[in-house]
Amino acid sequence: MAPMSDYRLKVRFIDGLEGEVHMSPLLTSPKAGVFASLRDEAVFDEVHLRWGAVTWPGNLDLAPDAMYDDIKESGVSVVVPYED
Repeated sequence: MAPMSDYRLKVRFIDGLEGEVHMSPLLTSPKAGVFASLRDEAVFDEVHLRWGAVTWPGNLDLAPDAMYDDIKESGVSVVVPYED
């Protein structure tokens, strides 16, 4: 896994599936919530794997199962803000 420009991540799963995660729709939204701290590129770049999940400082993480399904289907997982 590696951070990329424009709030994107390059990810590779244990079975070899590779793709990108696009976080810009979430991070540029007023509904970013706790993820708003990732707008700081230095913080975004602190991404790492923890127990198989994409994780940042502050216990922020992404669900790997949904990400995997999206990437398997289209090569990209787009993270959007939660809709009320």
